[in-house]
Amino acid sequence: MKHFDVAVIGSGPSGATTAFYLAEAGISTVIIEKATLPRYKTCGGGLVFRGRYSLPFDISEVVEKEFHRVDIFLGEKLHFKTYREEPSITMVMRDSFDKLVTDKAQAAGATLLENHKLQSLTFENDLITLITSQGILTANFVIAADGALSPTAKLAGWTEDTRKLIPALEYEVEVSDADFERLSKEVRFDIDAIPYGYAWNFPKKKHLSIGVASARRTKINLKKYYQAYLETLGITEIISESQHGFQIPVMPRTDGFVKNNVFLIGDAAGFADPITAEGISNAIYSGKLAAEAILETDMHLQEAGALYTAKLEAGLLPEIQTAVWLSKWFYEQKTVRNLLAKKYGQRIVEEMLNVFHGKRSYPKNVKQKLKAKIKELVF
Repeated sequence: MKHFDVAVIGSGPSGATTAFYLAEAGISTVIIEKATLPRYKTCGGGLVFRGRYSLPFDISEVVEKEFHRVDIFLGEKLHFKTYREEPSITMVMRDSFDKLVTDKAQAAGATLLENHKLQSLTFENDLITLITSQGILTANFVIAADGALSPTAKLAGWTEDTRKLIPALEYEVEVSDADFERLSKEVRFDIDAIPYGYAWNFPKKKHLSIGVASARRTKINLKKYYQAYLETLGITEIISESQHGFQIPVMPRTDGFVKNNVFLIGDAAGFADPITAEGISNAIYSGKLAAEAILETDMHLQEAGALYTAKLEAGLLPEIQTAVWLSKWFYEQKTVRNLLAKKYGQRIVEEMLNVFHGKRSYPKNVKQKLKAKIKELVF
């Protein structure tokens, strides 16, 4: 039976990056992946600046497009544009991106086990036994990086009612040359194109990734709003399209992120941005924090979990909790939001881009600031 210091479940950006940091430091690390890489992964594939440049290696070879300009539409009347010297959003296809990050982890010394579906976890004497579809191995730590539905979290004892999952629908769309030329020049977000949510157009090398997401956890006809958004974009001919439905966790779990030396990171922990639903950058960051906790405690089983929680509470969790409140206000208080947007919209959008670029986080005293601005408008 093979033993590793750390077993990482999932070869997405969070899992593979965590494995890279651990393996580079000499920790015996295995990545357990249920599929064969490269494999398609449902995702808009928009990597914000702070996520891309937090990676410890270059990803230029898998970049589809880079966008310095972002267009944000708020209904039919308000349109805001932003521009940065550095690319605000980098487009990737997750099959090639995840494969690259995993290759980097392997080059650093990590082991990759493909076509190994995790079936069970058992805990005994500070040792975790993992049974996969192809065998048995043991580890001192397990990193659950297997996405929003995280089978690993369920096996380790977490429940599903401790976070908020929102519905999204994405299409990879090949359009006419004329439409592609017109729509491939900028990233576009349309707020309220779907009730309590937004639609997006992410241009890739030869096609468009178009999708809709609702910030409310409710039954909704996503396809209906996707079709309406195609009309908004003025798309007249679709050569091909492939549909992918998924869920995005936009609220952290409320019952902790460590159990029996199993650490949750990325979407498994519920770390996507509650306002934008962008998850890659926080996934990478949380994986780095988990790796740091294990390394800085010299793999001490109890201390590592406590340090990981402390690192989350020092920065990432307060930022997400602020964004949870902001998201609820932004998508549900449309009348007041639109009044503010008419006066302060460009400034708000610029500050959001500063968050994308890692130049600031969401303000902790946002409630007080919003109340003051609303008072200015009303009185």
